[in-house]
Amino acid sequence: MSARDVDAVVLVGGKGTRLRPLTLSAPKPMLPAAGVPFLAHLLSRIRAAGVRHVVLGTSYLAETFAAYFGDGSAFGLELEYVVETEPLGTGGAIRNVACRLRAEEVLVFNGDVLAGTDLNAVLHTHRATEADVTLHLVRVPDARAYGCVPTDSGGRVQAFLEKTPDPPTDQINAGCYVFRREVIDSIPTGRPVSVERETFPGLLAQGRRVSGHVDNAYWRDFGTPLDLVAGSADLVRGLAPSSALPGPTGPALVLPGAEVAPDAVLVGGSTVGAGAVVGAGARLDGALLFDGAVVGAGAVVEHSVLGKGARVAEGATVRGAVVGDHAVVGENCELRDGARLWPEVVLPAGSLRFSAGV
Repeated sequence: MSARDVDAVVLVGGKGTRLRPLTLSAPKPMLPAAGVPFLAHLLSRIRAAGVRHVVLGTSYLAETFAAYFGDGSAFGLELEYVVETEPLGTGGAIRNVACRLRAEEVLVFNGDVLAGTDLNAVLHTHRATEADVTLHLVRVPDARAYGCVPTDSGGRVQAFLEKTPDPPTDQINAGCYVFRREVIDSIPTGRPVSVERETFPGLLAQGRRVSGHVDNAYWRDFGTPLDLVAGSADLVRGLAPSSALPGPTGPALVLPGAEVAPDAVLVGGSTVGAGAVVGAGARLDGALLFDGAVVGAGAVVEHSVLGKGARVAEGATVRGAVVGDHAVVGENCELRDGARLWPEVVLPAGSLRFSAGV
């Protein structure tokens, strides 16, 4: 059985509240990352693995997905969409799309994770261990901020543990699973269900086989604006794999229609969106500029994101911050340390903002 005999489900229904103000106008998976919607990178990996039929579980601003991806044919896929009308949790969202599934094996992805794991290797682990569900697990330096998943010497999952100050393992759930279809069909309908708190522990209690596929592949959760910035920069630099990148890897990606002054400095995996402008002597380091953003002469933007039509005026500095759509950072302003400027807000010339609640 090849990956062509497998369906894929991508869960993209969340509101992305931690990414506000960027997600006020677009769902998290549709935010630009290295020149295309983040979801395009995940779909490119699914296609590269040989999967062709993909079901998107949508909810918030659901219409934006079909407007961009259509039936998937332009991306070498067959895409279907199922809208979740009320929050159902991860398990409930998976069960909600079951009516569109055709295969007996189903790859399931959280739609806000950027990863480089070999999907066919995950499928091989699932089949070799005859698992009911297989989880992709990654090792992290500090697992205290995550739920951890210990496995035995044979790769069998032992437990699902919530965040703990003393985690027994460095392995965490990476947001990619392989399900037997019968397990999906057994998830209750019409109510919220958590796979981590209900479905997976229930399988363990029944003595069913839940396997872990552990690797050290690239992995990043796009939970915050600065995660988005860092992940986009990793894609541009080639640290995170994707065939959806609309240009060669390198220190920067400049999309068609952008204007960059000859003496501007672009490094660190920066992206300059279509129609964006970078002025004379400006410096971008790990910056993510959405379409139509403007960086004035001599301005500095480091490890930050500028929304559509946002403007950073001459001599201003933005470090580790977020500038919402059509917001303005005035001349010689400084915005940094997690500060967020909401859409259409103007930060007057010479202002300093270091807090996250701007």
